[in-house]
Amino acid sequence: MSILTTLQLLPLFGAIVIAAMPVGNAKLIKQIALGFSLLVTAVSIVMTFGFETRNNTLQFTESRTWISAFNINYAVGIDGMALALILMTTILVPIVFLAGWNESENGRWNVKTFYILLLILETMMIGVFAATDVFLFYVIFEAMLLPVYFLIGGYGVGDRAAAAMKFLLYSLFGGLLMLAAVIGLYIISTNQGGGTFDITKLSELTIDAPTQNWLFLGFFIAFAIKAPLWPFHTWLPTAAKSSTAGTSTLLLGVLDKVGTYGMIRFCMSFFPEATKTFTPAIITLAVISILYGAFLAIGQKDINSLIAFTSISHFGFITLGIFALTSQGLTGAIFYMVNHGFSTAALFLTAGWMIKRRGSTQISDFGGLQRVTPVLAWSFFLAGMSALALPGLSSFVSEFLVLLGSFAKYPVAAILGTTGIILAALYVLIAVQKSLHGETSAPSAGMVDLNLREKIAIAPVILVLVFLGFYPKPVLNVINPTTQTVMTHAGVSDPIAKVAK
Repeated sequence: MSILTTLQLLPLFGAIVIAAMPVGNAKLIKQIALGFSLLVTAVSIVMTFGFETRNNTLQFTESRTWISAFNINYAVGIDGMALALILMTTILVPIVFLAGWNESENGRWNVKTFYILLLILETMMIGVFAATDVFLFYVIFEAMLLPVYFLIGGYGVGDRAAAAMKFLLYSLFGGLLMLAAVIGLYIISTNQGGGTFDITKLSELTIDAPTQNWLFLGFFIAFAIKAPLWPFHTWLPTAAKSSTAGTSTLLLGVLDKVGTYGMIRFCMSFFPEATKTFTPAIITLAVISILYGAFLAIGQKDINSLIAFTSISHFGFITLGIFALTSQGLTGAIFYMVNHGFSTAALFLTAGWMIKRRGSTQISDFGGLQRVTPVLAWSFFLAGMSALALPGLSSFVSEFLVLLGSFAKYPVAAILGTTGIILAALYVLIAVQKSLHGETSAPSAGMVDLNLREKIAIAPVILVLVFLGFYPKPVLNVINPTTQTVMTHAGVSDPIAKVAK
């Protein structure tokens, strides 16, 4: 059995163990859930050390027949991109458990159900990045909606039922479009010598241009909704505002990466000609996302809405890097996915602690936090600096690569994208000034600094942001072979530099 399968089964086994426990022992349930998540992290680290960075083929592969009549298999394997995203996922899950130790206790259902949902979700998040059978990928892609739907609707705040339903409907619509495209691919593969859902074989199909365009759109719209990319983004602010801090962290930090991951893994590899056809339009959507998200973030008064709109802007950068169709842009986009996961985690977790202490989500109600809760204030400050891509933090490296790679082919888009960095400085610094400085908001009673558990939770996130800001080489070495493979499949290359005479 592949270590990837072990990695997927561990959190599922943890969910089964918790399901067999009595409801009343909430503390033990939390401890067991945290223990299983840490075990998954340990196994993923072992897998990382066993990964060969110079090998550009899929590793840790396993294939078992699932539905033989349609040649559907349980098939898994990872390259550098999938490894980076899986490792990010397995690191963030125990951090979410530790940071949100008590956020399950005011939900519609009990603590037991909350952790069962989270562990099942972790299994699916690992599985969706590891799947090398398109049908398996689609099943997990759709199944992930259910635990998130129940986490938002059952444990969220405000109008959580409406937010959960909106998230579900948008995602189901995209999933139906993808299903039609998946069926289309299977029919084409059947006509060309044997029906298959294997991603390697599907990338070798000969598909005429009009068919490529339609199939590309089926996949792309589903991924653009998941990402989320303007104008498919409208479910995100509602979901982020109504979710707990932990759910929001996994939703924006991990699940939304499935969208940009799918654009690289499927859209570029399966439909190279359609990718080139739609690139100008997608670059336009990416630039609009960057500017639209940044402009709306500036005016937000609710801290969760602010973080949601910053993510729309950041996903615009990721999409811009992907469809710049250069190695620097694509490497920067993949690295951006990892960095955004940790940056978003830092923002949502610190914001969640601020909200819990103040009892409000309004940025103006957090005035003077630096005097009252210095560790919390500094943690939020560093999270904000990561969001605006301050040099020395990991987001700067990925954003720089995206803009550098984009400028080589689309200089106007890169220049407009650079404007998003200026706007990012505005929305982050305004939020920092209002919440951390100025007069201390009354009442200050009950505003206590981070406890030991919360410090332990936020420390590794900040450590990753700083470490990768100064030394991104380990992650870039893992990513680069994937970049070259995708560029080859897509039939694109870097522009040749012109030498002045």
